[in-house]
Amino acid sequence: QVQLVVAGGGLVQAGGSPRPLCAAPGRSVSNYRMAWVRPAPGKEREFVAGIRWSAGITTYADSVKGRFTISRDNAKNTVYLQMNSLKPEDTAVYYCNIRTPGLSGSYLYDWGQGTQVTVSS
Repeated sequence: QVQLVVAGGGLVQAGGSPRPLCAAPGRSVSNYRMAWVRPAPGKEREFVAGIRWSAGITTYADSVKGRFTISRDNAKNTVYLQMNSLKPEDTAVYYCNIRTPGLSGSYLYDWGQGTQVTVSS
C-alpha cells in the first residue's frame, strides 16, 4: 500500500488561492498517475484533476478548468493542486490518489486522508 500525506486545506474566502499538496514518500511521482478527487452531490466522488506520464500530462474536470492547476515536484515526490478563483461550491474534502500497476495488467489505487477546503462567501 502506498502511503500518501495530504495537507494544505483550510478555510478560504471566495476567490482565494490555496495550494493543497499530496506527498508520496518513497515513490517517484513522475512514474505514476496521480489525481485529486472530491465528493460531489449525487455522486460518490468527482474527478477534479490528474497528472500522468513523465511529461506531466494534465486533465481537469470541466468545473475547474481555468481555475485549478495540478503540478508535480518530482524531487519532492509531491503533487500540488493550485486552486484559484474559488467558489463556495468548491467546498469539499479533497482526496489525493495514486494509481500503481497491479497484477495481470490491473491497476491499484491508494488514497490519502483528504484535506478539507471550505470556501466562504
